[in-house]
Amino acid sequence: MIAVSLIFLIFFFSFVLVKATRLLVTSLQGLSQSVNIDKFGLTAFLLAFSTSLPELFVGITAAVHHRPELSLGNVIGANIANLSLVIGLAAVIAGVVRASDEFLREEIFHTFLAGALPLLLLIDRSLSRTDGLILIIVYVIYNLTVLKAGRHRLVIHQLRSQGSWLHRLWYRVNNEAVERWLGPFILGLILLIVSSDMIVRLAQELGYLIRLPALLIGMLLLSVGTTLPELSFEIAAIKRRQSTMALGNVLGSIVTNATLIVGLVAVIQPFHLERGLPAYLLATITFIIVFSLFWLFVRSKKTLERWEGILLVAIYFLFAIAEFYRQ
Repeated sequence: MIAVSLIFLIFFFSFVLVKATRLLVTSLQGLSQSVNIDKFGLTAFLLAFSTSLPELFVGITAAVHHRPELSLGNVIGANIANLSLVIGLAAVIAGVVRASDEFLREEIFHTFLAGALPLLLLIDRSLSRTDGLILIIVYVIYNLTVLKAGRHRLVIHQLRSQGSWLHRLWYRVNNEAVERWLGPFILGLILLIVSSDMIVRLAQELGYLIRLPALLIGMLLLSVGTTLPELSFEIAAIKRRQSTMALGNVLGSIVTNATLIVGLVAVIQPFHLERGLPAYLLATITFIIVFSLFWLFVRSKKTLERWEGILLVAIYFLFAIAEFYRQ
């Protein structure tokens, strides 16, 4: 009976989350037009961080309670879910997801490097504070690169040429168009964070109730719960024919999860893998496979079709089943 109640509450907060994400998509479009920042850059920096807040919350909480493996499992599982379940379901629902040239040039390669970096640092079966600082620095460099690319250079040049950089930037952010969209954006973001947090808490309690290991809870239950914001955003953005925003959110979330969140956890609580590398081997192999397939699909035709999305979703469920029975 308790398990049924928890499942019902998870569905309820999932409904709230979807509504909040739709509000966030609309306001984000308005904000990006108001401050003259391209959708990919704004999405990768702002929204990707916002939708990764559940992973960040879980990571800090796990580190404080000396359970960093829970956070690491959550991040690895969330990144696999983003590349397979989230993007795959978006392609299944929308029929096709289109990738722009700017997406194919550099962003996907940088995302793979960032996503694989914590796995490489785990070769010695531990993450030190130095490793954590390296990951955080990579996160900062990635976002600076994204924010300075393309039209961002033009915007910054215009601001500097018209007077004080800070003064002109404040003028842009403080105009009426921004004020119109800022309220709905903040409201949608608050609802998204609250609903995501509740889903994570409920999923964690459900996992404990049915006696699943902490690592499996992180990789499967928590990762699915914490990637719901990305999934909701993907579906809403693609339905509005904003594929660049959708892909920017997924890539930005993967980078945020693998660098900032894992880095902060390692800085707060350095840890050694008690279960050893074999516990993460299947997840590492799965991450490489789904990323390679995703890259192959979008590279060949600059689109991700429905059947390719079905294949990615199927791989995720095979991974989940294999992890469950491996325990």
